Amino acid sequence: MKQIKLSYLLIAIAFVTVLASCHKDKIIPKTDTPTATRAGLYVLNQGVFQSNNSTLTYYDYTTKQLTADFFSSANGGSKLGDTGNDIEIYGSKMYIIVNNSDRVDVVNAKTGKVIKQNSLHQCRSVAFYKGNAFITSYDGNVAVMDTTSLTINKYITVGRNPEQLVVSNDKLYVANSGGLSFGNPDKTVSVIDLTSLTETKKIPVTADPVSLAADGYGNVYVISLGDFASIKAGITIIDNKTDIVKSQLAPALGYNIPIVAQGDFVYYVTADNKIAVYNAKTQTAAQTNFITDGTVITTPYALAADALTGEIFVTDAKDYASNGTLYAFDKTGKLEYSITVGINPGKIAFVNK
Repeated sequence: MKQIKLSYLLIAIAFVTVLASCHKDKIIPKTDTPTATRAGLYVLNQGVFQSNNSTLTYYDYTTKQLTADFFSSANGGSKLGDTGNDIEIYGSKMYIIVNNSDRVDVVNAKTGKVIKQNSLHQCRSVAFYKGNAFITSYDGNVAVMDTTSLTINKYITVGRNPEQLVVSNDKLYVANSGGLSFGNPDKTVSVIDLTSLTETKKIPVTADPVSLAADGYGNVYVISLGDFASIKAGITIIDNKTDIVKSQLAPALGYNIPIVAQGDFVYYVTADNKIAVYNAKTQTAAQTNFITDGTVITTPYALAADALTGEIFVTDAKDYASNGTLYAFDKTGKLEYSITVGINPGKIAFVNK
Protein backbone atom coordinates (compact mmCIF):
# COMPACT_ATOMS: atom_id res chain seq x y z
CA MET A 1 0.00 0.00 0.00
CA LYS A 2 -2.07 -0.28 1.46
CA GLN A 3 -1.40 1.94 0.52
CA ILE A 4 4.24 4.77 -1.56
CA LYS A 5 4.09 1.26 -0.90
CA LEU A 6 7.45 1.85 -2.46
CA SER A 7 8.37 -1.51 -2.84
CA TYR A 8 8.61 -5.06 -3.11
CA LEU A 9 7.26 -5.23 -6.58
CA LEU A 10 9.83 -2.73 -7.79
CA ILE A 11 12.42 -5.35 -7.00
CA ALA A 12 10.31 -8.37 -7.79
CA ILE A 13 8.67 -7.30 -10.98
CA ALA A 14 8.63 -3.86 -12.57
CA PHE A 15 8.06 -0.22 -12.09
CA VAL A 16 4.36 -0.23 -12.79
CA THR A 17 3.74 -2.94 -10.27
CA VAL A 18 5.60 -0.94 -7.67
CA LEU A 19 3.05 1.78 -8.01
CA ALA A 20 0.38 -0.82 -7.49
CA SER A 21 1.86 -1.71 -4.16
CA CYS A 22 2.58 1.82 -3.15
CA HIS A 23 -0.48 3.11 -1.46
CA LYS A 24 -2.05 1.43 1.42
CA ASP A 25 -5.56 1.72 1.58
CA LYS A 26 -6.61 2.95 4.87
CA ILE A 27 -8.17 3.20 8.05
CA ILE A 28 -10.45 6.09 8.65
CA PRO A 29 -10.64 7.53 12.16
CA LYS A 30 -14.17 7.36 13.49
CA THR A 31 -14.70 11.08 14.03
CA ASP A 32 -18.07 11.36 12.30
CA THR A 33 -21.34 11.69 14.23
CA PRO A 34 -24.66 10.17 13.14
CA THR A 35 -26.02 13.67 12.40
CA ALA A 36 -23.06 14.77 10.25
CA THR A 37 -23.65 15.80 6.65
CA ARG A 38 -21.02 15.31 3.99
CA ALA A 39 -19.73 18.30 2.05
CA GLY A 40 -17.74 16.15 -0.35
CA LEU A 41 -14.75 13.89 -0.68
CA TYR A 42 -11.04 14.12 -1.37
CA VAL A 43 -8.97 11.72 -3.46
CA LEU A 44 -5.22 11.70 -2.92
CA ASN A 45 -3.53 10.84 -6.21
CA GLN A 46 -0.02 9.45 -5.75
CA GLY A 47 1.17 10.41 -9.20
CA VAL A 48 4.16 8.68 -10.76
CA PHE A 49 7.07 7.90 -8.46
CA GLN A 50 9.85 10.53 -8.59
CA SER A 51 7.78 12.77 -10.89
CA ASN A 52 6.64 15.23 -8.22
CA ASN A 53 3.08 15.09 -9.55
CA SER A 54 0.90 14.04 -6.64
CA THR A 55 -2.42 15.89 -6.61
CA LEU A 56 -5.50 16.24 -4.43
CA THR A 57 -8.87 15.99 -6.18
CA TYR A 58 -11.95 17.42 -4.46
CA TYR A 59 -15.54 16.52 -5.38
CA ASP A 60 -18.29 18.78 -3.99
CA TYR A 61 -21.48 16.83 -3.27
CA THR A 62 -23.76 19.89 -3.51
CA THR A 63 -22.50 21.52 -6.69
CA LYS A 64 -21.25 18.28 -8.30
CA GLN A 65 -18.13 20.24 -9.22
CA LEU A 66 -14.69 18.67 -9.40
CA THR A 67 -11.44 20.46 -8.55
CA ALA A 68 -8.63 18.44 -10.10
CA ASP A 69 -5.72 19.96 -8.15
CA PHE A 70 -7.33 21.30 -5.00
CA PHE A 71 -4.10 21.56 -2.99
CA SER A 72 -2.39 23.70 -5.61
CA SER A 73 -5.45 25.91 -6.03
CA ALA A 74 -5.69 26.48 -2.29
CA ASN A 75 -1.98 27.19 -1.80
CA GLY A 76 -0.99 29.62 -4.51
CA GLY A 77 0.13 27.04 -7.02
CA SER A 78 2.38 25.06 -4.63
CA LYS A 79 2.73 21.42 -5.53
CA LEU A 80 1.78 18.65 -3.17
CA GLY A 81 5.02 16.78 -3.85
CA ASP A 82 6.23 13.29 -4.71
CA THR A 83 4.05 10.28 -3.90
CA GLY A 84 1.18 11.23 -1.63
CA ASN A 85 0.72 8.08 0.42
CA ASP A 86 -2.06 8.69 2.91
CA ILE A 87 -4.76 11.21 3.81
CA GLU A 88 -6.99 11.42 6.88
CA ILE A 89 -9.26 14.01 8.46
CA TYR A 90 -9.25 14.48 12.24
CA GLY A 91 -11.33 17.29 13.65
CA SER A 92 -10.97 20.41 11.51
CA LYS A 93 -7.60 19.39 10.04
CA MET A 94 -6.55 17.09 7.23
CA TYR A 95 -3.23 15.27 7.33
CA ILE A 96 -1.53 14.47 4.02
CA ILE A 97 1.41 12.06 4.11
CA VAL A 98 3.77 12.75 1.20
CA ASN A 99 6.13 9.80 1.20
CA ASN A 100 8.93 10.60 -1.19
CA SER A 101 8.94 14.28 -0.24
CA ASP A 102 9.51 13.29 3.42
CA ARG A 103 6.71 15.59 4.52
CA VAL A 104 3.50 15.69 6.53
CA ASP A 105 1.21 18.49 5.37
CA VAL A 106 -1.46 19.57 7.87
CA VAL A 107 -4.15 21.58 6.11
CA ASN A 108 -7.56 23.03 6.84
CA ALA A 109 -9.95 20.19 6.01
CA LYS A 110 -12.44 22.47 4.26
CA THR A 111 -10.25 25.02 2.50
CA GLY A 112 -7.15 22.90 1.85
CA LYS A 113 -4.85 25.74 2.96
CA VAL A 114 -1.62 24.59 4.63
CA ILE A 115 -1.45 25.14 8.39
CA LYS A 116 1.92 23.50 8.96
CA GLN A 117 4.38 21.21 7.21
CA ASN A 118 6.52 18.78 9.21
CA SER A 119 9.53 16.89 7.90
CA LEU A 120 9.41 13.13 8.46
CA HIS A 121 11.66 10.78 6.52
CA GLN A 122 9.83 8.26 4.32
CA CYS A 123 6.51 8.78 6.09
CA ARG A 124 3.84 6.26 5.17
CA SER A 125 0.49 6.23 6.98
CA VAL A 126 -1.42 8.01 9.75
CA ALA A 127 -4.01 7.11 12.42
CA PHE A 128 -5.41 9.03 15.40
CA TYR A 129 -6.21 8.53 19.07
CA LYS A 130 -7.20 11.08 21.73
CA GLY A 131 -5.46 14.12 20.33
CA ASN A 132 -2.42 12.39 18.86
CA ALA A 133 -1.59 11.58 15.25
CA PHE A 134 0.51 8.44 14.81
CA ILE A 135 2.59 8.39 11.61
CA THR A 136 4.71 5.50 10.42
CA SER A 137 8.18 6.13 9.00
CA TYR A 138 10.33 3.72 7.04
CA ASP A 139 13.08 4.49 9.55
CA GLY A 140 11.40 1.86 11.75
CA ASN A 141 9.34 4.01 14.06
CA VAL A 142 5.99 5.66 14.66
CA ALA A 143 6.09 9.44 15.14
CA VAL A 144 3.62 10.82 17.71
CA MET A 145 2.32 14.27 16.72
CA ASP A 146 0.17 16.42 19.00
CA THR A 147 -2.84 17.49 16.93
CA THR A 148 -3.08 20.85 18.71
CA SER A 149 0.53 22.05 18.63
CA LEU A 150 1.31 19.98 15.50
CA THR A 151 4.71 19.08 16.91
CA ILE A 152 6.23 15.61 16.99
CA ASN A 153 6.86 14.81 20.64
CA LYS A 154 7.92 11.18 20.57
CA TYR A 155 9.11 8.33 18.37
CA ILE A 156 8.11 4.74 19.12
CA THR A 157 10.43 2.05 17.75
CA VAL A 158 8.60 -0.75 15.95
CA GLY A 159 9.68 -3.22 13.23
CA ARG A 160 11.38 -2.77 9.88
CA ASN A 161 9.70 -0.52 7.33
CA PRO A 162 6.32 -0.03 9.02
CA GLU A 163 3.39 0.61 6.72
CA GLN A 164 -0.28 0.98 7.68
CA LEU A 165 -1.56 1.25 11.22
CA VAL A 166 -4.98 1.05 12.88
CA VAL A 167 -6.46 1.72 16.32
CA SER A 168 -8.54 -1.05 17.86
CA ASN A 169 -9.52 -1.70 21.49
CA ASP A 170 -7.47 1.32 22.62
CA LYS A 171 -4.32 -0.13 21.08
CA LEU A 172 -2.36 0.75 17.97
CA TYR A 173 -1.49 -2.03 15.53
CA VAL A 174 1.38 -1.42 13.08
CA ALA A 175 2.22 -3.54 10.02
CA ASN A 176 6.01 -4.07 9.84
CA SER A 177 6.56 -4.91 6.19
CA GLY A 178 10.30 -5.25 5.87
CA GLY A 179 10.00 -2.97 2.84
CA LEU A 180 12.91 -3.10 0.41
CA SER A 181 14.55 -6.02 2.21
CA PHE A 182 13.36 -8.29 -0.56
CA GLY A 183 13.83 -11.93 0.29
CA ASN A 184 13.88 -11.07 4.00
CA PRO A 185 10.52 -9.43 4.76
CA ASP A 186 9.39 -8.72 8.27
CA LYS A 187 6.68 -11.01 9.63
CA THR A 188 5.22 -9.04 12.52
CA VAL A 189 2.55 -6.59 13.62
CA SER A 190 3.57 -4.32 16.50
CA VAL A 191 1.10 -3.61 19.30
CA ILE A 192 1.45 -0.22 20.99
CA ASP A 193 -0.12 0.64 24.33
CA LEU A 194 -1.79 4.01 23.78
CA THR A 195 -1.49 5.04 27.43
CA SER A 196 2.23 4.46 27.89
CA LEU A 197 3.01 4.94 24.17
CA THR A 198 5.29 1.91 24.16
CA GLU A 199 5.40 -1.24 22.08
CA THR A 200 4.15 -4.15 24.17
CA LYS A 201 4.25 -7.03 21.70
CA LYS A 202 5.08 -8.18 18.20
CA ILE A 203 2.56 -10.61 16.71
CA PRO A 204 3.89 -13.07 14.11
CA VAL A 205 1.90 -12.94 10.86
CA THR A 206 2.40 -13.90 7.22
CA ALA A 207 5.51 -12.30 5.72
CA ASP A 208 5.41 -8.67 4.51
CA PRO A 209 2.33 -7.29 6.27
CA VAL A 210 1.24 -4.00 4.75
CA SER A 211 -2.48 -3.25 5.10
CA LEU A 212 -4.70 -3.21 8.18
CA ALA A 213 -8.39 -2.81 9.03
CA ALA A 214 -10.40 -3.28 12.22
CA ASP A 215 -14.05 -4.32 12.51
CA GLY A 216 -16.55 -3.80 15.34
CA TYR A 217 -16.31 -7.39 16.53
CA GLY A 218 -12.84 -7.29 18.03
CA ASN A 219 -10.90 -8.35 14.95
CA VAL A 220 -7.88 -6.78 13.25
CA TYR A 221 -7.30 -7.85 9.65
CA VAL A 222 -3.77 -7.88 8.22
CA ILE A 223 -3.00 -8.26 4.51
CA SER A 224 0.49 -9.59 3.79
CA LEU A 225 2.20 -9.80 0.43
CA GLY A 226 4.36 -12.85 1.17
CA ASP A 227 7.79 -13.02 -0.41
CA PHE A 228 6.73 -13.40 -4.08
CA ALA A 229 8.35 -16.83 -4.03
CA SER A 230 7.60 -19.60 -1.52
CA ILE A 231 5.32 -17.59 0.79
CA LYS A 232 1.95 -16.62 -0.67
CA ALA A 233 0.02 -13.48 0.14
CA GLY A 234 -2.71 -13.84 2.73
CA ILE A 235 -4.90 -12.34 5.43
CA THR A 236 -4.22 -12.81 9.13
CA ILE A 237 -7.01 -12.13 11.64
CA ILE A 238 -5.95 -11.02 15.14
CA ASP A 239 -8.13 -11.03 18.27
CA ASN A 240 -7.80 -7.51 19.71
CA LYS A 241 -8.44 -8.67 23.27
CA THR A 242 -5.74 -11.33 23.46
CA ASP A 243 -3.50 -10.10 20.60
CA ILE A 244 -3.29 -13.68 19.37
CA VAL A 245 -3.81 -14.80 15.77
CA LYS A 246 -7.24 -16.44 15.62
CA SER A 247 -7.26 -17.47 11.96
CA GLN A 248 -5.57 -17.06 8.60
CA LEU A 249 -7.14 -16.81 5.18
CA ALA A 250 -5.50 -17.61 1.89
CA PRO A 251 -7.52 -15.88 -0.83
CA ALA A 252 -5.90 -15.11 -4.16
CA LEU A 253 -4.89 -11.49 -3.55
CA GLY A 254 -3.86 -8.94 -6.12
CA TYR A 255 -0.78 -6.71 -5.94
CA ASN A 256 -3.04 -3.79 -5.06
CA ILE A 257 -3.87 -4.42 -1.45
CA PRO A 258 -6.39 -2.06 0.11
CA ILE A 259 -8.73 -3.44 2.77
CA VAL A 260 -11.60 -1.70 4.56
CA ALA A 261 -14.09 -2.74 7.24
CA GLN A 262 -17.62 -1.30 7.40
CA GLY A 263 -20.43 -2.61 9.58
CA ASP A 264 -20.67 -6.39 9.30
CA PHE A 265 -18.39 -6.63 6.28
CA VAL A 266 -14.74 -6.42 5.23
CA TYR A 267 -13.82 -5.57 1.63
CA TYR A 268 -10.56 -6.37 -0.18
CA VAL A 269 -9.16 -6.73 -3.70
CA THR A 270 -8.55 -10.13 -5.26
CA ALA A 271 -6.10 -11.26 -7.92
CA ASP A 272 -8.79 -11.09 -10.62
CA ASN A 273 -9.55 -7.43 -9.78
CA LYS A 274 -12.79 -8.14 -7.94
CA ILE A 275 -13.86 -6.67 -4.59
CA ALA A 276 -14.36 -9.64 -2.29
CA VAL A 277 -16.57 -9.39 0.81
CA TYR A 278 -15.95 -11.17 4.12
CA ASN A 279 -18.59 -11.34 6.85
CA ALA A 280 -17.00 -9.99 10.03
CA LYS A 281 -19.87 -11.14 12.24
CA THR A 282 -19.90 -14.78 11.14
CA GLN A 283 -16.24 -14.88 10.06
CA THR A 284 -17.11 -16.44 6.73
CA ALA A 285 -16.73 -15.48 3.06
CA ALA A 286 -19.78 -13.51 1.89
CA GLN A 287 -19.33 -12.53 -1.78
CA THR A 288 -16.68 -13.15 -4.41
CA ASN A 289 -17.49 -9.74 -5.90
CA PHE A 290 -19.26 -6.84 -4.19
CA ILE A 291 -20.03 -5.16 -7.54
CA THR A 292 -23.36 -6.50 -8.74
CA ASP A 293 -24.19 -4.43 -11.82
CA GLY A 294 -21.41 -5.53 -14.15
CA THR A 295 -19.14 -2.50 -13.64
CA VAL A 296 -15.58 -3.54 -14.45
CA ILE A 297 -12.62 -2.09 -12.55
CA THR A 298 -9.41 -2.51 -14.53
CA THR A 299 -6.96 -1.87 -11.69
CA PRO A 300 -8.61 -1.48 -8.26
CA TYR A 301 -6.28 0.76 -6.27
CA ALA A 302 -8.10 2.19 -3.24
CA LEU A 303 -11.17 1.32 -1.21
CA ALA A 304 -13.19 3.43 1.20
CA ALA A 305 -16.47 2.98 3.04
CA ASP A 306 -18.72 5.84 4.17
CA ALA A 307 -20.21 4.97 7.55
CA LEU A 308 -22.91 7.63 7.14
CA THR A 309 -24.30 6.48 3.79
CA GLY A 310 -23.20 2.86 3.50
CA GLU A 311 -21.55 3.66 0.17
CA ILE A 312 -18.41 1.86 -0.97
CA PHE A 313 -15.87 3.72 -3.10
CA VAL A 314 -13.34 2.09 -5.42
CA THR A 315 -10.63 3.83 -7.44
CA ASP A 316 -9.22 2.51 -10.70
CA ALA A 317 -5.57 3.28 -11.49
CA LYS A 318 -5.98 1.87 -15.00
CA ASP A 319 -2.43 1.81 -16.50
CA TYR A 320 -0.64 3.61 -13.58
CA ALA A 321 0.32 6.45 -15.93
CA SER A 322 -2.91 8.21 -16.91
CA ASN A 323 -5.75 9.71 -14.90
CA GLY A 324 -7.75 7.24 -12.87
CA THR A 325 -11.44 6.98 -11.99
CA LEU A 326 -13.36 6.94 -8.74
CA TYR A 327 -16.52 4.81 -8.62
CA ALA A 328 -19.23 5.23 -5.99
CA PHE A 329 -21.44 2.20 -5.26
CA ASP A 330 -24.49 1.88 -3.06
CA LYS A 331 -24.55 -0.78 -0.34
CA THR A 332 -25.95 -3.35 -2.80
CA GLY A 333 -22.99 -2.98 -5.17
CA LYS A 334 -24.73 -0.90 -7.84
CA LEU A 335 -22.90 2.05 -9.41
CA GLU A 336 -24.19 5.50 -8.41
CA TYR A 337 -21.68 7.66 -10.28
CA SER A 338 -18.05 7.88 -11.39
CA ILE A 339 -15.61 10.80 -11.67
CA THR A 340 -12.21 11.26 -13.27
CA VAL A 341 -9.43 11.81 -10.75
CA GLY A 342 -5.62 11.90 -10.95
CA ILE A 343 -2.81 9.44 -11.57
CA ASN A 344 -2.77 6.46 -9.19
CA PRO A 345 -5.64 7.50 -6.88
CA GLY A 346 -4.51 5.88 -3.64
CA LYS A 347 -6.63 7.23 -0.75
CA ILE A 348 -10.07 8.71 -0.13
CA ALA A 349 -11.28 10.97 2.71
CA PHE A 350 -14.73 12.35 3.45
CA VAL A 351 -15.26 15.92 4.67
CA ASN A 352 -18.33 17.15 6.55
CA LYS A 353 -20.19 20.44 6.11
